[in-house]
Amino acid sequence: MPLNKNVVRIGAAVAATLVLAACGGGKIGESGGGGQAAPNNKKLTLITGVKAEPFYISMRCGAEAEAKKSGYELNTQEPDKFEASLQSPIVTGVLATKPAGVLIAPTDTKALAAPMKQLTGAGIKVVEVDTALEDKSVAQSSISSNNEQGGQLAAQTLAKLVGSGTGSVLVLNTKAGTSTTDARAKGFEAEIKKYPNLKYLGQQYTDNEPSVAAQRVSATLSANPDLVGVFATNLNTGEGAATSLRNANKQGAVKLVGFDASPKQVDDLRNGGVQALIAQDPATIGAKGVQQAIAAIEGKTVTRDIATDLVALTKDDMQSKSQYFYKQSC
Repeated sequence: MPLNKNVVRIGAAVAATLVLAACGGGKIGESGGGGQAAPNNKKLTLITGVKAEPFYISMRCGAEAEAKKSGYELNTQEPDKFEASLQSPIVTGVLATKPAGVLIAPTDTKALAAPMKQLTGAGIKVVEVDTALEDKSVAQSSISSNNEQGGQLAAQTLAKLVGSGTGSVLVLNTKAGTSTTDARAKGFEAEIKKYPNLKYLGQQYTDNEPSVAAQRVSATLSANPDLVGVFATNLNTGEGAATSLRNANKQGAVKLVGFDASPKQVDDLRNGGVQALIAQDPATIGAKGVQQAIAAIEGKTVTRDIATDLVALTKDDMQSKSQYFYKQSC
């Protein structure tokens, strides 16, 4: 992975830091080949993509634990919906609280660039968690699952579930311009072409609403009675797809692969409503986001891009991989 080595190596600053440390007024960094004196401002803010979603709750839990361990204070702010118009005012409002660092899951690859640049312009270190901007110059670091690889894993898993059968498969995406789900759809599309027995119907957008996802699946079933598989790119689309298939008495006959392991989807996997889940590790994303923010604040080495693990869960092996289940509270 490419590295952005943001380490201050100015002789005068180092000398001043050493004097402060000798007088008991500072603390010298212990990693990345040295660093600045420990900052007085130890406030961090996490801005998630949407309120009360198990993925982001799990991320917050990991971030809070890491911040506490490192002697920092973490505040979390969340929009009511996964929308740039709701998240942008939160980002600009954070300026008044003057945190040393902000962890953010931008809800749009372009629309959040301007408000996030306001943060960096004020000297706040910005780290992207889960989603990211197209503009790579804004954030110090981006921590996310390898989402394109996750889409490939979903295609492989769905093909294995279908076996030698033939038919059509559909992808349910959330909103155009969401970096993570777009990458998952891209990975799926590339991989599913390797299976000539499966006809790819393309992707449909759901506005990140379970009810819309259910409508999309119902309409696709009517137009394509040979539908044998659905890949839902996040938990809301997965929950909606499971509802539609259950109402149409197609549960199990149409193989559903979801993305994320929310409590509802884990129950669906256990009960046969979903045949597989591609689970992320949001707690680790949150923890690594805090680590990178602190490194940037303290003038230590920062890693520009970090990819976290993904794993396929089925009913047969889900309990042995229960550490990947998302939380509803810390």
